[in-house]
Amino acid sequence: MLKKRYPNTNTNTNTNTNTNTNTSPPDIQDDETEAPFSLISPYLSPCPLFRWTNLSPEREFLGSGMMLIKNCITLMGQVEIVNMCQKWGVDHGGFYQPSGAKVPLHMMCFGRNWDPVTRYDNPYRSDGSEPPPIPDDLFLFAQSVVKDASSRAEDLPLMCPDVCVVNFYSKSGLLGLGLHQDCDESSDSLERGLPVVTIAIGDSVEFLFRHIDENKLHEILLESGDVLVFGGEDRHIFHVIERVIPSSCPTQLGNATRLASGHLNLSLRQF
Repeated sequence: MLKKRYPNTNTNTNTNTNTNTNTSPPDIQDDETEAPFSLISPYLSPCPLFRWTNLSPEREFLGSGMMLIKNCITLMGQVEIVNMCQKWGVDHGGFYQPSGAKVPLHMMCFGRNWDPVTRYDNPYRSDGSEPPPIPDDLFLFAQSVVKDASSRAEDLPLMCPDVCVVNFYSKSGLLGLGLHQDCDESSDSLERGLPVVTIAIGDSVEFLFRHIDENKLHEILLESGDVLVFGGEDRHIFHVIERVIPSSCPTQLGNATRLASGHLNLSLRQF
């Protein structure tokens, strides 16, 4: 039961005979009700590292500065990432179809504005909007992934993300995109090999890549919850999402979010 706090009722030391001697408690004010004690701070949210990161992911080195982390993100983390993108994506400055896109693609950015045509040249989009800041949970998660990967790979520096490109591919099957490099960032970022963190959510995709010193193409499967990190000497790999595998989104994720059929890809980097 809640205890209620009364105003100060100390006896008046004035000996005036007209002093009111009524000792009954005064009326209780609602705004003086004592709140229940709580161990949980209302000002802090649970750290995403514990909500989002699986305890036993499978790590695979694909190069000196390239690591695939299978089953990296928990179901809760995937749900929160979808909801996060949905929240900002439907707002001003959210998802749009870039001009000249060759496939059914909707995109948006956090942190900095990047466009397939204008690159980083324009801080604002054609509609005058600017990208929202990178959500704190996403920022902290990307940093933790890079820190973990860097501790296991000699050729992988740390990175502080200030841009996140979010792409949603709504077409299944072959996309018909060409191999490319992520090389629009600053010369300092590229020369230092600051890594890119790619997060896969929804339908699985076939991801092709080749190192700059070889002609052989490698293929990996990126499933929902997988994370790919590439930096150092592998920062300039040629890569592409080749195909979206239909109906491969985890059932639990689909039921929890009602995510549309397709692949949600988040790419975090430092300009």
